[in-house]
Amino acid sequence: MKKERVKLTATEKSELIAEAVVTIVLLLLLNLSIIIVIHLAILQDQNLVNGIYFLKQNIAFSGKHLWSWQQTFLIIMGIADLIILYWRLIRRYHQMQLRHVISELHYIANGHFDHRISFAVRTDLQRVIDSINSLVDSTVNSINEEKAIEKSKDELITNVSHDIRTPLTSIIGYLGLLKTGNVTADDQKKYIEIAYTKAEQMKSLANDLLEYTTLKSNTTKLNLAPLHIYSMLEQVEAGFELEAEKKGIKFKIEARPKDLTILADPEKLVRVYNNLINNAFKYGTGATTIKLVANLVNKKQVELRVENNGAKIPEASLKKIFERFYRVEGSRNVKTGGSGLGLSIVKGVVDLHHGTIRAVSDDNWTSFIIRLPLDPNEEKSTA
Repeated sequence: MKKERVKLTATEKSELIAEAVVTIVLLLLLNLSIIIVIHLAILQDQNLVNGIYFLKQNIAFSGKHLWSWQQTFLIIMGIADLIILYWRLIRRYHQMQLRHVISELHYIANGHFDHRISFAVRTDLQRVIDSINSLVDSTVNSINEEKAIEKSKDELITNVSHDIRTPLTSIIGYLGLLKTGNVTADDQKKYIEIAYTKAEQMKSLANDLLEYTTLKSNTTKLNLAPLHIYSMLEQVEAGFELEAEKKGIKFKIEARPKDLTILADPEKLVRVYNNLINNAFKYGTGATTIKLVANLVNKKQVELRVENNGAKIPEASLKKIFERFYRVEGSRNVKTGGSGLGLSIVKGVVDLHHGTIRAVSDDNWTSFIIRLPLDPNEEKSTA
């Protein structure tokens, strides 16, 4: 955006005109005084008069004699007067610019943080203006980040309260029924099982919340060790074998090369796979296959994929899927039994390993694609 120059007010224009008039008057008085002093000095020295006359008669340019010394001196004084006049006016103009900048600063300081100093100047003051605008932008960003953090905290409390209150209400309700004693033995067993299931949901939420907040803290450290990817994938598959069989889902494991080994935190990386597979079980409606794929991309990175051929994730949801408590179905019900923190925890673990994660989904496959460095320490040193 092109910046306009400072627009002077009528008062400031009058001030500049007055400055010019006063300067001209003072310069005329000074010039007159100088001329009188020099004239008197020359008249009192006959030798100086004769020397000047001799120069006038003998120095000529293109057949024309040198002008009189008075004319030459007046031209020199006129040029000097113009320089002094320009200097005083431009100095006063710069002072006015500075007043405008100060006025703009006071306006911004009064809480108008969306305002910027938009005019341009041709002095070092422009760098000050640019620095001020940058400082205001930085301040506004900090304020917005602080607001976002506060909003995030409020949302966290709201979501946790809701997800705890829902199973807790059920637990209290069924325990209340048991407390009355007016239930059959079959109902008693049924109510106890429901209350136990709800308690397990609360425990899962508490564990996920603790892990999420731990990953977000700056004190979390990785316990790095050489990890054989294919062996880890086989162990992960074994842990979900029974549940996958119930849901009619088959696993496919691929690793290229098969002896692919990276430096990672085994416990945390297994948690990543557990969360992604659980996510496929809960939200990959109609899935029959889950692929666990690992490929060596280059000498420094490995690509890990968890894919399922279940229901497609909407495009709008892909951008928010790693946000905490976000659920694709767009509701706060607990039908799927998830805490809404699983994918946030996945992203937290990947970030700790200095990697990246993204999700893509079409009518055939939904893929979570992770890029990890073979050695997170090297990635950290170059960051």
